[in-house]
Amino acid sequence: MQKITEIIVSIPVIYRTIFLLVCANCFMTYAWYGHLKNMASKPWWMAAIVSWSIALLEYLLQVPANRIGYGTLTLAQLKIIQEVITLSVFVPFSMLYMKEGFRLDFLWAGLCLCGAVFFIFRK
Repeated sequence: MQKITEIIVSIPVIYRTIFLLVCANCFMTYAWYGHLKNMASKPWWMAAIVSWSIALLEYLLQVPANRIGYGTLTLAQLKIIQEVITLSVFVPFSMLYMKEGFRLDFLWAGLCLCGAVFFIFRK
């Protein structure tokens, strides 16, 4: 167990943070939008309870990710990383799982986020 801990601690903070945020965002995206496909015929409150249960998993990953990253990364950098991850997870989710087509607006949104990354991370 100590060897695993040593390996994890040896991974740079930014990579540990990004990995946890990607995992958290997968849960978040499914919690927010998965019920639209899977529970469309159920009452909204049932979808809310299921979504809240899934969102708990998101928070169990997202909170440690931000705690690990904060200090090495600024709060603004953490937020922009989260937004880039959100779009990176949402686009494949909407296309592959929800069966919605690709929209050029996804590309434009991604380019805008590239600009945000540039401005937040420049020295």
